[in-house]
Amino acid sequence: MSEDNMSNISSCASCGIAEVDDIKLKECDDCDLVRYCSDACQQEHKSQHKEACNIRTAELRDEILFKQPESRHDGDCPICCLPMPLDASKSIIRSCCSKVICNGCNYANKIREIEGKRHPKCPFCRKPSPSTVEACDKMIMKRIEANDPVALRREGVVQYRKGDHQSAFQYFTKAAELGDAAAHYYLSVLYDDGHGVEKDKGKEIYHLEEAAIGGHPYARFNLGIEEEESGNIERAVKHFIIAATQGHDKSIKELMGHFKEGFVSKDELAATLRAHQAAVDATKSPQRDAAEEYYRNRRQQ
Repeated sequence: MSEDNMSNISSCASCGIAEVDDIKLKECDDCDLVRYCSDACQQEHKSQHKEACNIRTAELRDEILFKQPESRHDGDCPICCLPMPLDASKSIIRSCCSKVICNGCNYANKIREIEGKRHPKCPFCRKPSPSTVEACDKMIMKRIEANDPVALRREGVVQYRKGDHQSAFQYFTKAAELGDAAAHYYLSVLYDDGHGVEKDKGKEIYHLEEAAIGGHPYARFNLGIEEEESGNIERAVKHFIIAATQGHDKSIKELMGHFKEGFVSKDELAATLRAHQAAVDATKSPQRDAAEEYYRNRRQQ
């Protein structure tokens, strides 16, 4: 940090009073460049600080946006503790507890129940599985009333498929406020399509960014496409690399194209390919392979 910046944070940027004794300074609401002794000083200094503040705010946002997420938005299966498959059809949301279980664990539980002639139960919370649609709906509503973000997002998807986009928007918004990255992604879709809300590119990008920060590879990929279309290839490549390291196949294809154009180095591409394969391999297990074969055979019957 420069000496000028050190001075700005140790004294009020407007009146110059130092932080001593009972005088406490507070940071600018949007950046970390300056501090103020009062709201009046902050308001008085606003016009002078605006340009530098906007630049620094964008820098801070990018630091968060382009940081490699610790994990994907859907995390690990709570039973086998392996990363969830990126394909959502290879997992199931339990209506009783809203836990997302991989098909491998769900299949293993089903086989155990059949062989032991046991009544069906949730493989996670062990509650008896609902025997009717009404009982299932009652369980789901209980989770919604408990403000479970997964249940809220799930209901948003149900309403969206019914064509009730306004209700979908309300459910997604509430789930997003509770920190659900996938709900942010769905909100970006609504703002892009103009379903249930007016089209708004700014809000679409905001929700894509929030989802990407939360580890959502599809949102990250869409951000890459947005940057690509705007001519910001370096930013697009950053997004594609992060999404690819989370196991996203289409991002690899985009990176291959940019490698041919000279925007991605050979070493960057090689490292990303290794990380992509590692992410894909981490989701595999014999139990999941057995489940995939079982469900594939059922679809063919």
